[in-house]
Amino acid sequence: MVEVKQPHAHRRRRRGKSEPIDAEVAAGKALAGEARAIPEQRSGIVESIRRLRVAREGAVKAHSAALNQLQQLVVSAPEQLRARLAGAGTIAVKVRLCLRLRANKAQLAEPAQAAKLALRSVAERIRALEAELAKLDRELDRLVAAAAPRTLSLLGVSTQNGGQLLVTAGQKIERLRSEAAFAHICGASPIPASCGRTRRQRLNPGGDRQANRALQMIAVCRLRHCERTRAYAERRIAEGLSKKEVLRCLKR
Repeated sequence: MVEVKQPHAHRRRRRGKSEPIDAEVAAGKALAGEARAIPEQRSGIVESIRRLRVAREGAVKAHSAALNQLQQLVVSAPEQLRARLAGAGTIAVKVRLCLRLRANKAQLAEPAQAAKLALRSVAERIRALEAELAKLDRELDRLVAAAAPRTLSLLGVSTQNGGQLLVTAGQKIERLRSEAAFAHICGASPIPASCGRTRRQRLNPGGDRQANRALQMIAVCRLRHCERTRAYAERRIAEGLSKKEVLRCLKR
């Protein structure tokens, strides 16, 4: 008998709050004849960016896993080897030291020799993944700069953030009929949460969370380095908004 896993309770709650509003909006547009879906186009430079980002995401996860594995091998290494590597400082220094290890393959039955071979193997994997990431980043820099040079020149918009927003918007930008539509896709649109005389809006838990994260990173960068953004945040806080609400406004 196969056990069917139920979604977590907090996921059910988050999804349930926005579903009635989404359904009401969709029904209203359908009745008014305004709902005209345009299929997403899977060709062009944006699709190329999406595919490279998928490869990069896999390389980043593999790199993080290899770094964790190296740390675990260092902790469980024989005393002499562990003392040598534990005092190496940063993880980059440990990787360089592990690449210099030479195991005697005729004596791999000894834990010390096996530990050297394992550490060198993982260190070589880390270096290979770093080279792969550097190659993918160079190509993404070129493609994103060609697809959206003006966006990439804005404060806080890096290649990764800009590339994610391009992928979320899609190749056929005409699919997005307004700025509000793109904000909704990114989960940056406000959701009414008023009660009685209190008028407020809450964060949107839906949409593309990777795009929402990109907007978050851009907003945080602007708060740190842009005087105009800081002045806006201070003014909205003086009006009674919380820091989370101000950040939501900045993302929108």
